Order: sequence, then structure tokens, then C-alpha cells
Amino acid sequence: MNAQITGSMSASSRNFNSVFKDWFPSLLLLLLMLVARSTLADHYVVPSGSMENTLLPGDHVLVNKAAYGLRLPFTDRVIWPGDQVESGDVVIFDSPENGVRLVKRVVAIAGDHVQLRQGKLMINGVPLQLPHQPTLEQFGERIVELNLHSGGGPDINGMVVPPGQVLALGDHRGNSHDGRFFGTVPASLLYGRASAVFWRSKDGPIWQEL
Repeated sequence: MNAQITGSMSASSRNFNSVFKDWFPSLLLLLLMLVARSTLADHYVVPSGSMENTLLPGDHVLVNKAAYGLRLPFTDRVIWPGDQVESGDVVIFDSPENGVRLVKRVVAIAGDHVQLRQGKLMINGVPLQLPHQPTLEQFGERIVELNLHSGGGPDINGMVVPPGQVLALGDHRGNSHDGRFFGTVPASLLYGRASAVFWRSKDGPIWQEL
């Protein structure tokens, strides 16, 4: 009887080892992919037109999750510092209202004085609108084409962005539920920086840097 039990256990052990050897590479690859998505890069599908004309509904966007710091996998704890958030960055974050993941543009960072009139920004007293180009704004080297077909949406009658916070708005100023409604967002809670559009519903594969 003992010999039969021992033999049965040995056979089970061999079967387990065989299955483990067969599946281990796939499981390891899956784990590495999950870690990479958690800490390095992911993608986001644009759900609405709030970022037109930069992003269109259905666009697939590559997200650099390590842009503002490398995080411990599956947590929000930063273990290696990254870039500072800059005005003009297109970012992914969870809405402070309901936790829905959003894509918006950072238009002001901590300490900035913000005015918004008819959808057009003035930061620290300087208009971002290009001369004679009512729908174009400049953020550093970035030129952004706004969608003002629905008007400018709510104005901002003077605000100062608090320390550690950013103000994020949609490029479709008259059709965007953004920081004008839910306020500023902690820079530390930005999910990542949108780097490029790699798939557009009407065009298929593209590469449009943001």
C-alpha cells in the first residue's frame, strides 16, 4: 500500500512539474506585462470630444505612466522621480468628482494666476492666444488648436493654482467638464502623460505626438 501511495505521489509531482514548466513562461510574461502596464506604459481610449481638435472620440492614446515618476507596481507610491508637470501637457487622471478616468490638458501649474474669457486663457497676465489666431494657443513650444464652435464655456474670473496642484481643461472649451467644475487636481495623482495618438477610428494606425 505504501509503495502504491508513494508511486501515486511521485506521478502527481511529475505531472505538476510538467505543467509548471509548460505554463511558467506564459505566467511570467503575463506578470511582466501587468507590471509594465502598472508602472511604465498603458493606453487610453478617448471617450468624448472634450479634447477636440487635439483628440477625437475613439482615439487610442499611448500613455507614459513613468513620465512624472516611477511608481511601485500596483500602487501610487513614487520610488524614482520623473519630470515636472508642465503647462500644455496632456494628462490622464481620475475625476475628483466620481473617479472616472479623464484626459485633459494642464493649462496652469502651482502658483499660476489664471484668467479665462470666452474660452481664451491668460496666464500670469500673458494671453496664450496667438496674434490674429483666435483658436490657437501657445504653451511653450506647443501650438494648440482649440474647438470654440460651442463657445468658450464657463469663464474663470481670476484664480491662483494652489501648491502641488494643476488646473486641467479640455481643448473643446465649450464642451468639456473639467477643472472649471471640479477644481484643481493634485499633480501627484496624475496617472500619466499622454504621449501620442497611435490609432484613429477614421484613419487606422497613425502617429500623432501630443
